[in-house]
Amino acid sequence: MKTHLLLATALTAVLGTAPAFAQDRLLNVSYDVARELFEALNPAFAAHWQETTGRTVTIDQSHGGSSAQARAILEGLPADVVTFNQETDIDVLANGGLVDANWRDALPNGASPWYSLPAFLVREGNPKGIEDWDDLAREGVEPVFPNPKTSGNARYTYLAAYAYALGSNGGDQAAAQTFVGQILANVPVFDTGGRAATQTFAERGIGDVLVTFEAETAGIAESYADQGFVRVTPSSSLFAAFPVALVSENATRNGSTEVANAYLEWLYSPEAQQIAAEYHYRVNDADVAAAFADSLPAVNLQTVDEVFGGWANINAEHLAEGAILDQVFVNR
Repeated sequence: MKTHLLLATALTAVLGTAPAFAQDRLLNVSYDVARELFEALNPAFAAHWQETTGRTVTIDQSHGGSSAQARAILEGLPADVVTFNQETDIDVLANGGLVDANWRDALPNGASPWYSLPAFLVREGNPKGIEDWDDLAREGVEPVFPNPKTSGNARYTYLAAYAYALGSNGGDQAAAQTFVGQILANVPVFDTGGRAATQTFAERGIGDVLVTFEAETAGIAESYADQGFVRVTPSSSLFAAFPVALVSENATRNGSTEVANAYLEWLYSPEAQQIAAEYHYRVNDADVAAAFADSLPAVNLQTVDEVFGGWANINAEHLAEGAILDQVFVNR
């Protein structure tokens, strides 16, 4: 009996001094077509986190249209971090007090660990000879992309086409609006988001060219290899940042600030940059970018600041109710 008591006392002492099993958790709220990218990134970060801290981490994902995701967070979705494809959607969260106002300065490259650009995916053999933005306005060509009023992806398409027109016509705004109106008039169906537009093109067989982020064109070509889709990079396009940020108010409440910040910082590591490049994003790490240069053609990239004076001007002049986008839609 005494022996049993001694063993029990000793076991209690050992268990009482053993460290508790440490586990972290965070929710990454992201854009619609980023599922596969983060399915590859998250296990790599979890391994890194355990190696460096001795703690495990569970990373939950939520995917949807970037703007819809921002609204959901404002309404209570408890995101610890956001990884979006639209800077304006993070600004919405900053205006709502959930993200720090200086979020762009918190991480390198304006808090965008990688970037992409609107590009084309055409059918096998490119039967319509589609090479540049002019071809999307031709009679008999049907471009497929989502509604720019509901999709961040498509807003970049609209802006890239508008920027191309301005560069080609000497800055004539009226001519640019006519040009973009011709492209919109050629679109056979406007889906609400990028994934639905992909299904329209690849599964329903509608349209001659899918316009979406370059990274997505490569992934679609691989997923539908039996259809022989061909990637086409236009002569010029628009730099599309993929911004990330800490949702500081939620992270503080959830006790996840440390792991959330580490997660965002890790996205700039060579390991994460390599994974992003494998998913056809253009990355900022010079060595990784050089290794993938052959698969990413040179292109004249412009920025929204250079062409439009920034997102505030775009919102006021193009995206607001009754502004240019509404006008060209009415006239399509």
